[in-house]
Amino acid sequence: MKTNVANGFGVQLMMRFLLCLTLFAVAPAWSADKLTPERVDTLMAVFGRLDPAVVNANDKLKAALGQLLDATRGETRFVGLVKKFSVKGREADLLTVAMKHPNDAAGVEALQLVLVGKEGGAILKKVLLGTDAKAAEGVAVALSNSTHAKARELLQPLVIAPKVAGPVRKAAVRGLARTEAGAKQILAWAKAGELPANARFTASTELSTARWPAVKAEAAKVLPLPFGLNAKPLPPVSVLAKRRGDVKRGEEVFFRAAVLCARCHQVNGKGIEVGPALSEIGDKLPRSELYESILDPSLGISFGYEAWTVVLKNGQEAFGVIVSDAAEELSIKQITGVVARFKKSEIRLRQQSSLSIMPAGLQAAMSEQDLVDLVEYLASLKKK
Repeated sequence: MKTNVANGFGVQLMMRFLLCLTLFAVAPAWSADKLTPERVDTLMAVFGRLDPAVVNANDKLKAALGQLLDATRGETRFVGLVKKFSVKGREADLLTVAMKHPNDAAGVEALQLVLVGKEGGAILKKVLLGTDAKAAEGVAVALSNSTHAKARELLQPLVIAPKVAGPVRKAAVRGLARTEAGAKQILAWAKAGELPANARFTASTELSTARWPAVKAEAAKVLPLPFGLNAKPLPPVSVLAKRRGDVKRGEEVFFRAAVLCARCHQVNGKGIEVGPALSEIGDKLPRSELYESILDPSLGISFGYEAWTVVLKNGQEAFGVIVSDAAEELSIKQITGVVARFKKSEIRLRQQSSLSIMPAGLQAAMSEQDLVDLVEYLASLKKK
């Protein structure tokens, strides 16, 4: 009995000590805009020990918690504080964490805290269908990594909805393919001809490694993997990304006329500049994404390199990248590298394409080893 009383007294003493330590840590900083990093670390340690009921019953501690949340906004440790103390009204800050860390446990948990809120679904839909492509991609990737049923509900329409950005659709396909019901739904869309062109490659890649034998077998028929030279099926990207090739041979493949890479891209001044220069592409994309950009070029089109179709009133047509949009004249760089200029008064139709200016199917002109060597070369192109 005495031991229990002593233990109870010890806990109370510890709580009082933590309370005093918290108030001491923040007292000099009430009027400051920010806590120092040292005080933030101290407060994180203290609030890690404090009971939520104690904090929520004390106005000064609640104020200190608010100051700590402001100081850790955008950081992964922010999520733990919101969850532990059931903080409301921090959805925007939680979304920031999810966008910055969509592949981390903290980012996924941040998204789920938003998702389960009363307005969570509406908030996430607004981001997913908004104009901030980077934010939409981050949220979509975090959703695809979530196991929450509501996440699947948000991802499903993104797979087939029109005007969905390639990276967002890609994340939606990946997330849906992680459940058997989702994988079967993707197959159903493919059979019905409802699966968009910029979803097919990701779908075929994901379902080719599905853990359900029946789904995997059906996918091989409905969504076969891309073919290389001589109609030989290529392995999944996850397998190709582990392969290593020959940089020198890869350079030869890049500048080979039949492969067409140098017809649209420059490397250190060599080639035609229609698409982005690739002189430092090895610093920007991992091998898996290099393979994806070759096998499915419309999946992630670089900003500023969107393809447009322009039709004049006389029936003349041009296809390429807009390089100048002046008051009276529109200039388009065509796939030959030649810039065509049109008076706006002569234009009947101007329409952005969902397809990349880089044609699909380039791998058909390469053997599997050619493709591996090409990616090895691209991965070697880094800032000097």
